[in-house]
Amino acid sequence: MDNDAVVSRREVLQAGAAWLGAPRLSAAVSHARVAIARCRSYQEDLLGILSRLSDQIGGIGSLVRGKTVALKINLTGNITRFPERPDMPYRTHPATVLATVQLLARNGARRVRILESFFPARQDLALWARYGLDVKAISNCGVEVEWENTQNLGYGKKYSRLKVPWGGYVFPAYDLNHSYEDCDVFVSLSKLKNHWIAGVTMAMKNNFGITPCSLYGGDCGPDGNEDPKEERGPVCHIGSRTPPRGVPQELKPDSPREAGYRVPRIVVDLTGARPIDLCIVDGIESIRGGEGIWNPGVQMVRPGVLLMGRNPVAVDTVCTAVMGYDPRAQRGTKPFLRGDNCLLLAEAVGLGPADLSAIEIVGLSLKEAVYDYGPGPIGKPI
Repeated sequence: MDNDAVVSRREVLQAGAAWLGAPRLSAAVSHARVAIARCRSYQEDLLGILSRLSDQIGGIGSLVRGKTVALKINLTGNITRFPERPDMPYRTHPATVLATVQLLARNGARRVRILESFFPARQDLALWARYGLDVKAISNCGVEVEWENTQNLGYGKKYSRLKVPWGGYVFPAYDLNHSYEDCDVFVSLSKLKNHWIAGVTMAMKNNFGITPCSLYGGDCGPDGNEDPKEERGPVCHIGSRTPPRGVPQELKPDSPREAGYRVPRIVVDLTGARPIDLCIVDGIESIRGGEGIWNPGVQMVRPGVLLMGRNPVAVDTVCTAVMGYDPRAQRGTKPFLRGDNCLLLAEAVGLGPADLSAIEIVGLSLKEAVYDYGPGPIGKPI
């Protein structure tokens, strides 16, 4: 293993020191309670189950009432290259989007803005419908609903620069679509999955997709590209290209040009820059072995659970344990086969606990919820 690509004690100490005195990121940082519910089908009463989960974590009325709520969903993968596969439920399920918007409406949200970055980088409701989303039903939940593709400027006139409070692991700040700043509450709706590089992908990894390819895509160019066609690999995963002029540049250009080093750190940077106030993780049906059908050997799984919490590190820690893994495992140990453990990187800068003993689990017990995801993203059938 490359010694430069592990979470070194020096790096953890430096990050922790940088965090001291930094402004508090979010009230959710101290909410280390995670609720788990049994849910075996999308035909069940999802709104009722989500309402019970929200009650178990202390309620969300005071969080969302009268507020503009940004809801980041996970439609991972370029649909023009990887069409929908109902037998491989690796994207946000339409029923969970509908139920989440209904939950936010029931709790008094003033506006819900549904966000995701996808290709083509256009504002067209028909593009959302490609993913099976019932745009009409979701837009008629008793709350004002807006839809914005955040792959570029979208409806904004300029990008929002969100700084990483402790200074950042890879970038000191990120330029994002205005919607990630122009909201009172930020909600992450994600899946319970493995990830080829990061090992697992839930609430925090969902934030990786808030970076617009207009600035962080492979064809962003020196001046940005409002009609991007390429994904983030060259800029974010391997660092072979830089963001455009005027966009915050890397802190350490001599750091490893390796995805297993960069991706987990950028995930944590983005979770610091754009804190998540409420996390909902769908483990009703999902896949294991990777994050999408482009990973070899992925399989459909039915864990039959939904999880909710305010602290993204705590939620992802419990999710990792639900998948049968040790949340404190080091790189090279399942599920972190190719990348550093972003839970430990996040804990080091004070974003939340990656220690189950520091997290209150309510509802379904961890023992009842565990579903063995196997050896992780291994690249062949499990």
